[in-house]
Amino acid sequence: MKLEIVARQRSLQDAEQKDKAAGVLGIELRKNHPARLPLPLPLPEAEAGGAQLVPPLNFAMVDDGIFRSGFPDAANFRFLRSLNLRSVVYLCPEPYPEENARFLRQNGIELHQFGIEGSKSGLTMPETLLLQEPLVYIPEETIREALKVILDVRNQPVLIHCKRGKHRTGCVVGCLRKLQKWCLSSVFDEYLHFAAAKARSTDQRFMELFDASSLMHLTASQ
Repeated sequence: MKLEIVARQRSLQDAEQKDKAAGVLGIELRKNHPARLPLPLPLPEAEAGGAQLVPPLNFAMVDDGIFRSGFPDAANFRFLRSLNLRSVVYLCPEPYPEENARFLRQNGIELHQFGIEGSKSGLTMPETLLLQEPLVYIPEETIREALKVILDVRNQPVLIHCKRGKHRTGCVVGCLRKLQKWCLSSVFDEYLHFAAAKARSTDQRFMELFDASSLMHLTASQ
């Protein structure tokens, strides 16, 4: 009888020691048993309602109060609301969709449209280099006017977007970087990060030749 009691006590002690070991060595146990990984962290308060915050295509922060992306759709509205935007700089000539315009009105966001035609060539950078494609697609004065809006702190936080957030948005951001005195290689690196295989030599030549001197006063207080 005494032997049985001693055996049970030892079993209980062994079990307790295993539990303690599991607590102390939890990380090692999880490594060996992926199925026992901890559950995902609770959603932040902004997502507590159940809908996730989904950023638009090619979304990124450019600087304090300045963001860039492709064209937002309804799935991105909750995310955009979390940015507390004051303004949107839209770089396409087509009318802004009613659903998007209604979202801006409902949230007190001002729309600034600067219609820049997209390149009709559809050529990638190696092809345009071969053809020596001329600078014909990017109106410099329109870029300047867009930058004035973007750099006005009264319009920030501001979102800059076109359709894909690659070419027109990339050119505007690239010119902004020249105002911020980035070296040209860094400007191109950022442009290529978003444009990737769709990079255009015309865009890069435009950014290289863009004269930022007349807008330098806008960055003095930034």
